[in-house]
Amino acid sequence: MAYDENLALRVRKLIGPTKGSSEREQFGGVAFLLRGNVACGIIGNELLVRVGPERHDEAMKSGDAKPFSLTGRPSRGWILVRPSGVKAPASLKKWVEMGLAFAKTLPAK
Repeated sequence: MAYDENLALRVRKLIGPTKGSSEREQFGGVAFLLRGNVACGIIGNELLVRVGPERHDEAMKSGDAKPFSLTGRPSRGWILVRPSGVKAPASLKKWVEMGLAFAKTLPAK
């Protein structure tokens, strides 16, 4: 599995000891879960963020975001953030918090 280990370390530091958090190899990278639900992850050198359907359009307005697709069909509520969009610590924090906020709305698995 090839993904940006440095970016993964930065995400781990942000999530820290959040109750109910875990990580798992998924999507050909690593996923960070909250109560069993994906909040965000790393695929290659991009950050995967589960923003939810309601915040999808808002997230896509960022010039650094692009649709996420496993099958060739974009998955609404999931985005990929290019490396330029997570370079600054504050930017990465914003995206990770958006993913955690959505994961908190889902029932535990």
